[in-house]
Amino acid sequence: MTVHPMSSQPPLAALPRVDFRQAAASAAPKKAVALISGGLDSMLAARLILEQGIHVEGINFYTGFCVEGHTHAIRHHERAMPKRNNALWTAEQLGIKLHIIDVIEEYKDVVINPKHGYGANLNPCLDCKGFMVRKAREWMEQHGFDFIITGEVLGQRPMSQRRDTLPVVARESGAFDRLLRPLCARLLPETLPEREGWVDRAKLLDFNGRSRKPQMALAEKYGIKEYAQPAGGCCFLTNQQYSHKLEDLWATRGSKQYDFDDIMLLKVGRHLRPRPHFKLIVGRDEGENNFLHGYRQRYTHLYATSHEGPLVLIDGNPGEKDIELAARLTARFGRGREAETVTLTVTDTAGNSREWQVAPMPANVIPPEWYL
Repeated sequence: MTVHPMSSQPPLAALPRVDFRQAAASAAPKKAVALISGGLDSMLAARLILEQGIHVEGINFYTGFCVEGHTHAIRHHERAMPKRNNALWTAEQLGIKLHIIDVIEEYKDVVINPKHGYGANLNPCLDCKGFMVRKAREWMEQHGFDFIITGEVLGQRPMSQRRDTLPVVARESGAFDRLLRPLCARLLPETLPEREGWVDRAKLLDFNGRSRKPQMALAEKYGIKEYAQPAGGCCFLTNQQYSHKLEDLWATRGSKQYDFDDIMLLKVGRHLRPRPHFKLIVGRDEGENNFLHGYRQRYTHLYATSHEGPLVLIDGNPGEKDIELAARLTARFGRGREAETVTLTVTDTAGNSREWQVAPMPANVIPPEWYL
């Protein structure tokens, strides 16, 4: 019988127990969800993290207030603009999956009751960013992802991207230090992905301020030749004219409420309120006329039959004199503006049509305050 020497190894019971499931999980690639707006900043932030071997998927929240896509498709003079969803296009360029989530109803409370108030117009920027990151954090937790990335740059936006407001977004969203901002991370305290070594902080950036030149230079370095809005962002609520029209809508209804059709119609046409109880939405070109045509059954509407001109919706409760005024304004914005009379068809919400003949209203008698 051969006798083997005693092993110097400790008995099995004394060996440390290894949780192989935990070890496998730690070896798995980390996963980040990136807020993708469709602008350059979010594209670059996602690209930086992809380069570090992180699995990245994008998320885009649809609020209804985005400028791009359908707006470019409607306006005749913008037909040269790409007819695309820039968030989807960005995800395609990056080679990542994009999740588009409708938050129209949830987002109403952000617009109507912003805890941190509005910016220069009706833009609730700080509340908006907190909302977006909170929704991303909920999605991250539901789908087993590890952290969130955004394209925010310190000092870029006066309301939501200041040194004192960036922590507010992280705290109020519940993301805390799982929120990483790759474009300016080296100017901010370390986050969990940096401390744990999931990402290399040295490979993150220190962009600061409102200039987009660093982003554009980085895009050139990456060979990115085409991108949407170097400044990022696509929200109509930052637009003064749009905000004024939304405020007018709230004032005439007596409450800060809106539905999807309301915010879509505010994006289209020339809006005039000649009387407190009604306003006109005037198509400015063929594309807008076609768009407004889809709403004609919900509103009394007018169009000239003797001359080429706009389709006009009347939002409100017009009387006979109001309709005559609307007809004269409709004639003013068409090809018959210099004619003695213009023939129009007026159709009410019940589908009853009749002809009107009116003299176009001269431009110099239309008070500027009628224009919204």
